[in-house]
Amino acid sequence: MTRLRGGRAPVWARVLLILLVLLLLAALGAFLYVRNLTAPAGGAAYTLEVKPGDTLGAVARELQGKKIIKSADALRFVMRQNGTAGSLKEGMYDLDGSLSVQGVAEKLAGQARIPVINVTIPEGKRIKDLPAIFQKAGYDGAAILAALKDPSLSKYAAGKQKNLEGFVFPATYEFRPKETPRKIVETMVARMNDEFTPERIAKAKALDLSVRDWVILASMVQAEAANDLEMPIVAGVFLNRIKDGIALGSDPTVAYGLGKDLPDLDRSAGDFTKDTPYSTYTRMGLPAGPINNPGQAALQSVLNSNRKLADGRDALYFLHAPNGKIYVNHTYAEHLRDNERYR
Repeated sequence: MTRLRGGRAPVWARVLLILLVLLLLAALGAFLYVRNLTAPAGGAAYTLEVKPGDTLGAVARELQGKKIIKSADALRFVMRQNGTAGSLKEGMYDLDGSLSVQGVAEKLAGQARIPVINVTIPEGKRIKDLPAIFQKAGYDGAAILAALKDPSLSKYAAGKQKNLEGFVFPATYEFRPKETPRKIVETMVARMNDEFTPERIAKAKALDLSVRDWVILASMVQAEAANDLEMPIVAGVFLNRIKDGIALGSDPTVAYGLGKDLPDLDRSAGDFTKDTPYSTYTRMGLPAGPINNPGQAALQSVLNSNRKLADGRDALYFLHAPNGKIYVNHTYAEHLRDNERYR
């Protein structure tokens, strides 16, 4: 019986085995290297701002420098593999070093957070009041004022007044931090124009009011009424007085014409007898232009006014009493009576 003897493997087999081991070690090394490059970098939270013209390469290098990722090349590779290398958008991305490269890539492929500044324009503010509001929000107040002095930005103000008084809608706006003053003002004017629907313009026309007349009257209502509930009553009184040819006698129009705030009016100094294009004591009809920027409630109150007393007579006089109530009358004698009673 023949006995098989063990022996050493052929040289070629040993070489092949060594090569296989080396390949496996190289593959393992490459795997560990790539895994290390794509692992979280451990950096602190960081908000990336992508600006117009920024490239993925520049963004990747910035994130590597901030230790959000370990390798800029790895991020570019992953985003190319994901098909998102071209989906970087302008805006803000909130990132931190606990994310893998894949996690960072997914964030950058998602929706950017657009930075905005909230600016609130209260109802009844004048054009002169707005620059300070924008200055406080971080904008150039002087540049905003210059844009507000351009009446051509509103077709209803163009050629009729020296600024956009009355045609800037009071609201809370979201503006980009670097938005231009002109664009800011155009946005507010466009929002006011939204109020001028064909249906509402037709209602104003039925009252014999142009759009600008409607805004002028609404600005007076805005200045006179203590609250939104009073606005239709005040509007009704003014509309009736216009119809009957009675001077409107509105204190805020006097203040505006003199460049004063309402509390600064001084009857003893003759403020109410000084003639200006805005005084509704010395001149009949509406003032020369809006005296502030009215809100939606004031605008609507003119179109949906309450012009009658409970007994059916026209409302022609109103009085704000210290008790917070408004008293409305048809005759001047009744108005004087309520002045005696409640003031």
